[in-house]
Amino acid sequence: MSIHPPAFAVIGGSGLYAMPDLQETQQIEFDTPFGAPSAPILLGKLEGVSVAFLARHGMGHHIAPSQVNYRANIYALKQLGVKRIVSVSACGSLREDYAPGHIIIPDQVFDFTKQRQRSFFEEDLVAHLGAADPFCPTLSRQVYEATRQTGATTHQGGTFLTIEGPRFSTKAESHTFRAWGMSLIGMTASPEVFLAREAEICYATMAHVTDYDVWHTSAEPVTVEMVIKTLHQNTAAAQQALLNLARALPPEEDCACQHALANAIITNPAAIPPATRQKLQLLVGKYLP
Repeated sequence: MSIHPPAFAVIGGSGLYAMPDLQETQQIEFDTPFGAPSAPILLGKLEGVSVAFLARHGMGHHIAPSQVNYRANIYALKQLGVKRIVSVSACGSLREDYAPGHIIIPDQVFDFTKQRQRSFFEEDLVAHLGAADPFCPTLSRQVYEATRQTGATTHQGGTFLTIEGPRFSTKAESHTFRAWGMSLIGMTASPEVFLAREAEICYATMAHVTDYDVWHTSAEPVTVEMVIKTLHQNTAAAQQALLNLARALPPEEDCACQHALANAIITNPAAIPPATRQKLQLLVGKYLP
């Protein structure tokens, strides 16, 4: 592909694309060994910087959280040459100080999903990924600064719990998650963050708090209407943060995330079938003889 790799990619809602500063746009269809991504990838330029956008739930939000083809989404961005991904996600707060309307840049993930394909390495090639710090610290810091400059109330740090969905939590579940020390609750952080690490792509999340889940006694329980209303209010801040990020990101930056598989592959190369080698060549080719 002759297209120059984007400086970063954004995975989020399609509303983010309607940016007056986004120019020279084009859509690209992708196919991957793991199927088709959720939607065509939109390429464009912010302040002359190439960026990519991918609608996680498809155009029009028709794909449920557990049905998102996370592997195809991340693989397609890898095919495009992406080295940094910013996830823009709605979430509920499990902390009093993380209020609706605030934006959080989390630093930890707790995967409480049960039925998702979590890895590229499930057949004939085993890789044990180190994931102690799942979000890229460097990119997370850059996203935090870009978001803080918008004037939105922004917090750095916190654990993002991923539930299966698509339903919201019961009160018993919400109180349990709070007792565990979780900060935020959503439905899409996992396995996306781990697949990005397997693909050796830096990954950070800009989490928009839309509600207090159902634990807060003085707040209304979460509803779809509440989520959409807060997201619409925060869209301008998210768009401005991405514009700030495009202005501030260095064009090239080496990071440990980009070498995550260097010591992770345990399978003897001689035991890897040719078909598996071909399927995962984009991810592991530089490490196999």
